[in-house]
Amino acid sequence: MIRCQNLIEKIEERYPRIYACDWDNVGLLAGDREQEVKTVYIALDATDEVIEKALKAKTDLLLTHHPMIFGSIKSVTTDDYVGERLIRLIRGNVSYYAMHTNYDVMGMAELAASFLGLTDTFVLEEVFAGEGIGRVGRLPGVMTLEECAKLVKERFHLPNVRVFGDLNKIVRIAALSPGAGKSMAKPALMSGADVLITGDIDHHTGIDMDDCGMAIIDAGHYGIEHIFIEDMKEFLEKHFSEITVYTEAICQPFTVL
Repeated sequence: MIRCQNLIEKIEERYPRIYACDWDNVGLLAGDREQEVKTVYIALDATDEVIEKALKAKTDLLLTHHPMIFGSIKSVTTDDYVGERLIRLIRGNVSYYAMHTNYDVMGMAELAASFLGLTDTFVLEEVFAGEGIGRVGRLPGVMTLEECAKLVKERFHLPNVRVFGDLNKIVRIAALSPGAGKSMAKPALMSGADVLITGDIDHHTGIDMDDCGMAIIDAGHYGIEHIFIEDMKEFLEKHFSEITVYTEAICQPFTVL
């Protein structure tokens, strides 16, 4: 019998919680460590739709990248959406585990860099013991900013990206920070990157970095991080072949008209 704790131990052996940022909330957020696990549902976020699918699939464990619980909770009721979601999971006997910045540091950064073919990579911003958020590396070749943006779209299967900077600008060195990368803009600039590839960039950060000589390709928060789903599916199937793993379909959470 595979218990929830067995999965947790294997996950945290590869992605230790000590590598999570101080503000983060990772680990088992709801459920029973002794629960038998036969099925796992993997998604980026524990949305209402994801929880409904997990319940219909009779899932034993819901595994997400983004934690549904960030701040302290004084009550768990149906009066708010977090409480309502937790109640549905608990009633359905579904344990819930989140792995966020510990995965960003120990998995996402290098994996995303490999998607773009970055070489000679180094950590963009250290979190713990030499490991950290994002990577800086050399692009597969000298290219224009427009060509780099098309490369990002192709490798991460994106319908569109937002670009700050001259599309004819020559770029050689890229900084990559999956998810929300506003706070990574200055470290990327200081690293000597020609372009920062990230998500959730606001107007002022975009134009300020462009003025400083660094372009930005905004692939969206979801745009790069969706690679978590398939990566963790392969991880669990490799270590727990008896478990059935369901995954949320890759779909942008918004529509551009």
